[in-house]
Amino acid sequence: MQTLQSFLPFLLFAFVASITPGPTNILVLTNSSRYGMLRTAPIVVGACAGAALLVLLVGTGLGDALARHMQVQTVMAWAGIGWLTWLAWQIFSAPAQAIDPAAESRGPRLGLWGAATLQLVNPKTWMMALAVVSVFAGHESDRLTRVAWLSLVFFLVAIPCMCAWAYLGVSAGKVFRTARSMQRFNQAMAILLLLSAWGTLVV
Repeated sequence: MQTLQSFLPFLLFAFVASITPGPTNILVLTNSSRYGMLRTAPIVVGACAGAALLVLLVGTGLGDALARHMQVQTVMAWAGIGWLTWLAWQIFSAPAQAIDPAAESRGPRLGLWGAATLQLVNPKTWMMALAVVSVFAGHESDRLTRVAWLSLVFFLVAIPCMCAWAYLGVSAGKVFRTARSMQRFNQAMAILLLLSAWGTLVV
């Protein structure tokens, strides 16, 4: 298991990586503003589980394989950017609709599986996983055990961070009650999602 000296910096890293704005955070915020906290919970769990699984996969050798095949990295990055761009357009072009908790809202909903698989093509998540493994996994004989613990801890740290974004979305849904104001909120979130996706190209 991680020593305390290296464990605390990893906790800080996991918190910053999870709480800072990115495609997943914005999608959680947008969905919770439209559908509420309960129906956004699967997205939160799926996104956090997908990111933690990616750390595990990278730590068990996938990262080395990708490092040797830059073409694969490029294809995955563009696939992720393309998907996120499509989601941003769906959010931006959604019809004006006031929030009605009793009604079934229309629009992009990821769900648990969709949020988990999104991490596989999310450039920010790949950069995070590669950083975790290269900085915190080490090269000792217990590397695989350390990677497993890192994945678990990252999942546990990411859950409350994503819940904070979901709560922010619920609060926004209460503020933007009219159809027009909600449409403007969705359009602003769509633009942020687009910027966060394409911004990975200049990182």
